[in-house]
Amino acid sequence: MSWIEHFHSTNWNQATGIFLCSYLLGCFATGYYLVRWMAGKDIRETGSGSVGARNVGRVLGKTGFFLTALFDFLKGILAVWATRHFTTDDRLAVVAMLAVVIGHVWPMQLRFHGGKGMATCLGSLLVYDPYLTLVFVVLFLCLCVLLRRTVLPGLFALAFVPLAGPFFQHQPATILLLSLWAGVVLFAHRRNFVEEFSQFAARRGEQTEPGQHL
Repeated sequence: MSWIEHFHSTNWNQATGIFLCSYLLGCFATGYYLVRWMAGKDIRETGSGSVGARNVGRVLGKTGFFLTALFDFLKGILAVWATRHFTTDDRLAVVAMLAVVIGHVWPMQLRFHGGKGMATCLGSLLVYDPYLTLVFVVLFLCLCVLLRRTVLPGLFALAFVPLAGPFFQHQPATILLLSLWAGVVLFAHRRNFVEEFSQFAARRGEQTEPGQHL
């Protein structure tokens, strides 16, 4: 079946319902409510302004970091699991993946100021396709060893996931949705790209500087 036939065969009422429900699930900003409850602060006014685990950790320490990461991860798992439980069209699972990440990054009740979506993204990927998850993990670990960093390897590994889709027989429409799904997270991390590249370039400069004086 061609991608056009796949497009026409989609139940759009069902797809719309799944998108909205998954988006609303993603809007539950764990970090925001956790910091409000435990510290009485608005996490959006602290550090990077993100409601994600790293920024929450700046206020609540390791406990806040792990709780936020865990619940954000579970949001992604729940969105895909529920979609597969109530539908037989596996393409809708990718719609749920995309929507739950969009909800996390742009939650409407927080004026579309949310987190960066990595934990939610990985939770959804784990349930959707363990093989693509394995691709992500292997590439991430290899790049971590090579670059001795974690943020850049994670983003590069995520960007590669849609490219690996054809090797596991995913349809073009699915790969397009996976590309959008990864693109949302990469866009949310755009400032991290600049910071990480600047720090990496500075470190490389420090390593080559001694050799210039030999």
